Amino acid sequence: MRIAIAGDHRGYAAKERMSLLLNEQGHDVVDMGTNSARSCDYTDIAYGASTAVAAGRVDTAVLLCGSGIGMSISANKVHGIRAALCSDELTAQMARRHNDANVLCLAADLLGEELMRRIIEVWLESKFEAGRHTRRVEKITMIEQGCDPNDYKGNT
Repeated sequence: MRIAIAGDHRGYAAKERMSLLLNEQGHDVVDMGTNSARSCDYTDIAYGASTAVAAGRVDTAVLLCGSGIGMSISANKVHGIRAALCSDELTAQMARRHNDANVLCLAADLLGEELMRRIIEVWLESKFEAGRHTRRVEKITMIEQGCDPNDYKGNT
């Protein structure tokens, strides 16, 4: 799988460790910064990785900042992105299975390395279930396009 990985200054060390892990597992990892622990803006980092996902240049992205919140908010502003801030394996699994999330956000300051590894593993293994969840994801897209999801006319 082709995976973008990116972190701001607070996520830098965790990004480096998770990047090595993903490479060891045979993934094609695209490091999208930052390249040091020097202060930078999470918005810029989130935008670069999220646009790579939205454009289809990578299959998914893993974004790391101190709390994961800034990355999540920023990534979700990119058209076509459904970023999920996950704190355990279950939230990662449900984000993928029910919400077809395509960007994983992690709190580098709050999660240990082993838990981050397990969350990423579950994220990559979990697939969208479709079915009734398709309608809900289509409604999320409607909101993204400025439409009222109550006007949904789909078939699912």
